Amino acid sequence: MRVQQRGDGRLRRRAVAAAGALALTGVLSALAPAPDARAAGGPAAPAATDAASARAALPAPTGPYAVGTVTRLLVDTARKDPWKPEQGDRRVAISLFYPADRETGPRTAPHMDAASAAHFGSARGAGSFNYRVRPGAADWAATRTHARVAAPAAHGSRALPVVLYSAGLGDPRTWNTGLVEELASRGYVVVTIDHTYDSSEVRLAGGKPAESVLPSLAGAPAPEVDATLRKAVKARVDDTRFVLDTLGSARWRRSLPRGLGDAVDLRRVGMAGQSAGGFTAAQALHDDRRLKAGINMDGQMDFPLPDSTGSRLSTVAREGVDRPFLLLGSDGPGAADNRASWASFRQHSRGRQAELTMAGAEHGTYTDAVSLLPALARQGALPEEVLRQDIGTVRPERAVAATRAYVVAFFDRFLKHEDGQLLDGPSPRFPEMRFRGAPDS
Repeated sequence: MRVQQRGDGRLRRRAVAAAGALALTGVLSALAPAPDARAAGGPAAPAATDAASARAALPAPTGPYAVGTVTRLLVDTARKDPWKPEQGDRRVAISLFYPADRETGPRTAPHMDAASAAHFGSARGAGSFNYRVRPGAADWAATRTHARVAAPAAHGSRALPVVLYSAGLGDPRTWNTGLVEELASRGYVVVTIDHTYDSSEVRLAGGKPAESVLPSLAGAPAPEVDATLRKAVKARVDDTRFVLDTLGSARWRRSLPRGLGDAVDLRRVGMAGQSAGGFTAAQALHDDRRLKAGINMDGQMDFPLPDSTGSRLSTVAREGVDRPFLLLGSDGPGAADNRASWASFRQHSRGRQAELTMAGAEHGTYTDAVSLLPALARQGALPEEVLRQDIGTVRPERAVAATRAYVVAFFDRFLKHEDGQLLDGPSPRFPEMRFRGAPDS
């Protein structure tokens, strides 16, 4: 979650100026169709052969376990929805990905259900406003995961560590499934959280998906932008704590696929997120001691305007955390926007920490965009220049391998207490990763 002054679907120049030189994500900017080649400054993109025909695939997980998945809708009766209180109790959709018995379960899950995929690919969906894929040019519903629906947990599963995952502002919980499946294939239960009315779309019980309220705030004045972003972070942290409460219910866990509820180890819970989700992971770690370690992938941790103390920094950026934390950054034009909050966070943190930068990466590199958008660009769903602005110049397969390796290594060290030394310093296996300090053993 950070300033993007490029026209890549993050908060653009007009919103940045309105916020007094700082804003956090592009959902509040004026929505516009993905640009043609003249807007992108490059040659004309080839037209997709048929409407909604462009397709892409997620990379397979590489761990020793098969992956299962199940989705649940949670209702927080202690809290009204912060975005639409007239709708009543807060509803939060989650998916669990976990080690499963091989070749079990009736079918693999779609990356997005059909209704959510249709909205994601529309002019008001995150595919357009965050990543500038031409509305209707990609068949988002065609992408499949590698996880089997409601498969039994892997035979003999006991005391599996848990990782919560929060996506970027406006992105759905599905938008890092490649990384989530990798963690599950390596022995983690991963819980992805949809932050309703923030996420591009959330499939609730019955009817069409609940759409994000953020696009309707395009062109809002600076104080409203600031208030909206503060509300979003608070709602996200509250959602996270509610999910933790739910996972703590033995009765609720009995509703999960066979063997899964008994395998969850809530003494070892970490959290990761990209952009606003990375901010959420840090703030939740600051606010809730049930979380033992966290990862922020390219997320700013401050706000557009100062608060009553005169600071734009969040409380977690001002005070840091006392548990292990990993910062994974990009090096595109927007990377400088992380520096103030990240520097303060590191200065005030007392836990083991590391900060790495991926050479050639952009903000979307740490999402499924790096796996899916190159194929869609080749089929004409977005211009090549926009692709570079979304995911940078790093080779996609290298970006996927590096992100997976460092995220797994971090949680292996601090949740499983297994150490492969990858976090100790630069590795010849991943020359694209530059260190700015490593965590203690």
